[in-house]
Amino acid sequence: MILVGNQRGGAQDLAVHLMKPENEHVDVHEVRGFATSSLHGAFNEAYALSRGTQCRKFLYSLSVNPPPDKQVFTTDFIRVIDRAEKALGLTGQPRAIVFHEKQGRRHAHCVWSRIDTQNMRAVHMPYDRKSLVDLTRDLFIEHGWDMPDGLIDKNLRDPRNFTLAEWQQAKRQGKDPRAIKTALQDAWAISDSKAAFTQALAERGYWLARGDRRGFVAVDHKQEIYNLPKWLGLKTKHVRSRLGESKDLPSVEETQTLIANAMSKTLGRLSGELSQRNAKTHAAFERRRIALVARQRLQRQTLQERQDKRRIHGNKIRQARFRKGISGIWDRLRGEHRSIQRQNEHEAYGELQQDRKNMDEMVFSHLKERKHIEIFKLRHRNNVFDIQNRLERDRLEYKKFQLSEPEL
Repeated sequence: MILVGNQRGGAQDLAVHLMKPENEHVDVHEVRGFATSSLHGAFNEAYALSRGTQCRKFLYSLSVNPPPDKQVFTTDFIRVIDRAEKALGLTGQPRAIVFHEKQGRRHAHCVWSRIDTQNMRAVHMPYDRKSLVDLTRDLFIEHGWDMPDGLIDKNLRDPRNFTLAEWQQAKRQGKDPRAIKTALQDAWAISDSKAAFTQALAERGYWLARGDRRGFVAVDHKQEIYNLPKWLGLKTKHVRSRLGESKDLPSVEETQTLIANAMSKTLGRLSGELSQRNAKTHAAFERRRIALVARQRLQRQTLQERQDKRRIHGNKIRQARFRKGISGIWDRLRGEHRSIQRQNEHEAYGELQQDRKNMDEMVFSHLKERKHIEIFKLRHRNNVFDIQNRLERDRLEYKKFQLSEPEL
C-alpha cells in the first residue's frame, strides 16, 4: 500500500473533503478518542484543543492506497493504519478512519489529532515522511507486490528521469494495386469525354490533374500520384485522343492543394462527429455508473439492516441466558454468571467478525462490478484517442499542401 501523510490544519475543510459526495461510497469506519462521533465535531474538538498550544497544524492526515488490482480486507487496512500510527509516534492519539470508493477503487484516510492532552503540546513528528516510505516498502515486500519504481530507486522520483510512454498507433493499410487499377479502368470504361472521366474519377476518390510534360495523372485523397496511361494500360496518345489537351487542368501541386483544403473540411466534420459520439457514449457510461452505485448502496444498506436486526436478536438471546432474582445471585456466587458472560462475548465477537467478512465480500464484489465499467470506459477512451490521433496526423499531412486554393 502507498502511504502518504502530512501535517495540516483546516479542520472543517478536511471534514468536508472526506465526506465529498463525488465519492461513490463513503464509510466513516471509526471515530476514536473524541467526545463526538461525527467528523466535523471531532476535528472541531482537535482545533479547540490546539488553541491551548502554539500548534497550527494540529491534525495529521494519512491516505492508504493499495495497488489498483489488489483486494485488501478492511482488517488489513486497520492493521496498516495501526502500524503507521506506531511508526509516526501517534500511538493512542484520537483518530478517525474513513473509506472512499470511486471508479472501482477503494482507499482509506486516517486523521489523527496531534495534540497531546496530558502535556498540552503537539506530538513532534520530524521524520514522518521517511517513516511512511519505509513502511510502504515493507508492506510491498511482505505482500509480494511489484515494487513501484519510486520505492526501488530514489532518483526515479525525479520526473526528469522519466520517459513519456508512446502510444502505439495502428498502421494504415495501403490500397491493393489491383483495386486501384480496377477503379481507374472502370472510370475510363464508362467515360467518353474529359468531363465524364473527371466525374467518374471523383466518384471513386481521385482527381484528374496535369502531370509533367503535359501528361495526365490521377491524384487520390492521400496525395498519391498515378500516371494514367501506365495504370490504364494505354498509350499516351490514346488517352490524349479522348481527353484532349491537359493544359486546362490544374497542376499536381494545385490539385494537392485542392485536395488538402477539401479533406481538411472533411476531417473537421469527422472530428465533430467523433466528439458527438464520444459525448453520447460518456453519458451512457455515466447513467450506467449512477444506476450501479444506487443499487450497490441499497444492497449495502439492506445487508447492514439485516446484520443489525440479527445482532439485536442475538443480544436478546444472550441476555436471556442470565437468570434473574435469587437464581441470578446464586449464579454469580457459583461463577456461572461469569461463564455465561464469556460465552456471550465470544459469540458476539464471532458474529461481528462474520459481519465484517460478509461486508468486505460485498465491497469486493461491488468494486469488481465498478471496475468493469472503468475497463470499458478505458477501452472506449483509448479508441477515441487513437482515432483523434489519426485525424490529427492526417490534418498535419494535408497542412503541408494547404496554401491557398488556386483560381481555376
